[in-house]
Amino acid sequence: MEFGWEQILGLVAGICTTIAVIPQIHRSYKTKKVNDVSPGMFSILLLGVLLWVVYGFTQNDLPIIATNGISLGLNSFMLYLMLKYGKN
Repeated sequence: MEFGWEQILGLVAGICTTIAVIPQIHRSYKTKKVNDVSPGMFSILLLGVLLWVVYGFTQNDLPIIATNGISLGLNSFMLYLMLKYGKN
């Protein structure tokens, strides 16, 4: 697979949106507080990135598959933290 400027642009955009949740994960993990984070929003986000992964496979688009696959994992972990620490 050859990477042109469009793939690089897609990869950079995907990386930016993928890593956006990392500060929230870090803060939630460190403080064990997630009361201000919406589980509904993360559930909808998870569905969206899952659908992007499926779409990426239908288009054979590696940047979409890779960035949204990682995003799916990160956001799933955040949802896990919300379920684990939300009772505190």
